[in-house]
Amino acid sequence: MGIGVSVFLLAVGGILAFAVADRLSGVDLTTVGWILMGAGALGLAVTLLFANQARRTSHTTVHERRDLHD
Repeated sequence: MGIGVSVFLLAVGGILAFAVADRLSGVDLTTVGWILMGAGALGLAVTLLFANQARRTSHTTVHERRDLHD
C-alpha cells in the first residue's frame, strides 16, 4: 500500500466517521470510518518505515581493473 492509498483511506474514513450521520441496516458507518482510518494510518506508517529503511541502505560498487603489460 502506497502513501496515496493510505491518505485516501484516511480521508474516506474521516468522512465516514465524522461527516456522515446516516445508518445503513446492519452497518455502523462511524465504525467503518474508524476502521478505514486505522488501516490508512497503519499503511502510512509501514510505507514510511520501508521508505526510510531503503533510503538508509548504502550500495557499493567495486570495479576491478587489471592492466597486463608485456
